[in-house]
Amino acid sequence: MFKIALLPGDGIGPEVMDQAIKVLREAAHRCGLEYTLQEGLIGGNAVDATGEPLPAETGQLVLQSDAVLLGAIGGPKWDGLPVEKRPEKGLLDIRKKLGLYANLRPVKCWPQLIDQSPFKREIVDGVDLLVVRELIGGAYFGARGTQDCGNEIKAYDTIEYSSSEIKRILQVAIDMARQRGGKLTLVDKANVLDTSRLWRRITGEMLAECPDIQTDYVYVDNCAMQLCRKPGQFDVIVTENMFGDILSDQASVLGASLGMLPSASTGEGPALFEPAHGSAPDIAGEDKANPIAAILSVAMMLRIVCHEKKAADEIESAVNKVLDRGLRTDDIMSEGKERVGTKAMGEAIVEELISM
Repeated sequence: MFKIALLPGDGIGPEVMDQAIKVLREAAHRCGLEYTLQEGLIGGNAVDATGEPLPAETGQLVLQSDAVLLGAIGGPKWDGLPVEKRPEKGLLDIRKKLGLYANLRPVKCWPQLIDQSPFKREIVDGVDLLVVRELIGGAYFGARGTQDCGNEIKAYDTIEYSSSEIKRILQVAIDMARQRGGKLTLVDKANVLDTSRLWRRITGEMLAECPDIQTDYVYVDNCAMQLCRKPGQFDVIVTENMFGDILSDQASVLGASLGMLPSASTGEGPALFEPAHGSAPDIAGEDKANPIAAILSVAMMLRIVCHEKKAADEIESAVNKVLDRGLRTDDIMSEGKERVGTKAMGEAIVEELISM
């Protein structure tokens, strides 16, 4: 019996998660998976209800679960709060609590949506890559501060990585490369940063024992350019926290909409799965959000945690068939297609699953 913690969150989070759960129920029924769902508070709604972005009850819930499904967090309503009380702090805390050191961000340009990409067809055709981002180290978790030096103010953020932190994320990236096209690209700034030089040294040592993996080394600025120029050259990209944060968002534009992109965060404890998009408070409650990223996050959970590859494949196939039928939410709408809302898109995907 798999225990799944459900954290709908803020904005469109509850709407897209409602549809994702419908798909989960049908997929689980088809493969005979037994599971329980228990809902918790996180983000802005948690702040409103308890004063904390990650209440103690939610912290206990996720620790006692096998996987976590998250909708979205945040919104302008909470922008004026102190940093430690803002919704985003809840997500940072849950990553740390669960030891989620590996963020997996797949980027796929679905052929039905290729003309919705801001890039030329010949650039994005066939793009299917994975960004593996180290998630709980680097500048986001290092020592930081602001100093009043009299005539001026100085601020600092410290990037630190240990060899063990680098080795564990590299092992995840190697495993992913073996499951995919067998090519791994380390993105760093080794011409400037000591931390990057350590990443490069350890990568060389580990990959020397992996003759089945083709390895490239690319500076982060060049990688940003290549993602615009020739993204099809990449299979698995592995990098540190801040570089990964920036590059995964840049790469997401290739696939036409954030509404199509799932993500997973794995590590020492239960894995967390969430759509790559934000809470989009401007369309919350209007049945306009694209639920596909949340639905594909369920597919990732079934594949990674539940080891139900067939069920995950079927969900992805159902999404493909719905796109073939021409159904589109606002973010992926184009001329000649049928505009549908959040609920109708989720129901259409369930219908495709049932018909298989």
